[in-house]
Amino acid sequence: MNRTVQAILLFLVGGVLLHAGVTGLYLRYVKAGLRPLVLAAGVVLVVAAVATVRYARRRPAGPPGPRISWLLVLPVFALVLAAPPALGSYSALRTGTAVTAPRIVAPLPDGNPVPLTVIGYADRAVYDHGRSLAGRTVTLTGFVAFGDDGAPYLIRMLLNCCAADAQPVKVGLTGRVPPVLQPDSWLEVTGTFTPAQAKDPVNGGTIPFLDVARAQPVPAPADPYESLG
Repeated sequence: MNRTVQAILLFLVGGVLLHAGVTGLYLRYVKAGLRPLVLAAGVVLVVAAVATVRYARRRPAGPPGPRISWLLVLPVFALVLAAPPALGSYSALRTGTAVTAPRIVAPLPDGNPVPLTVIGYADRAVYDHGRSLAGRTVTLTGFVAFGDDGAPYLIRMLLNCCAADAQPVKVGLTGRVPPVLQPDSWLEVTGTFTPAQAKDPVNGGTIPFLDVARAQPVPAPADPYESLG
């Protein structure tokens, strides 16, 4: 392709990255902490597009690019017009839980209920054996999935970098679980630690449980994933 087509593609890709970074669309692909890099990459590509146009004006025009090269624009528009949905129960139940390696457990802040991430609760329940959760009420938010035996789980996908490496964090639900739940529906649950545990059939990891006192449906959050930093 000629330099004009190159510049247009660079500008479009850069513009898509800026759009994704500003609107939050990037959260479908990478963790929240990478937003500055997404925006920076968008700026670099837009600047490179402008520089390419200026360079092309100073050089003799080359042969026209083949028309088929314009098909490279289609994946760019697909990023905006057909963004993939966040990973849900289908992927979660076919992937082993991320609760397989001990992590440092910090003290809980004061107050009840304490809002926790799903991985934050799971780490405390498994590796701290619930000691930091004793006498405390916690609130978790995640989507619903059902095991082969019909047992309900509250799940959040954990990212190390991007959606391609996402692993589920699974917490079993007991107590006052709503009788009618749909897979992939989002719930905010408030409850207390219970020592009940199960083994993930996929990788043998430990699945802790939460004794639910209250549960209510909530909209899917802007960032459906959790990360460790």
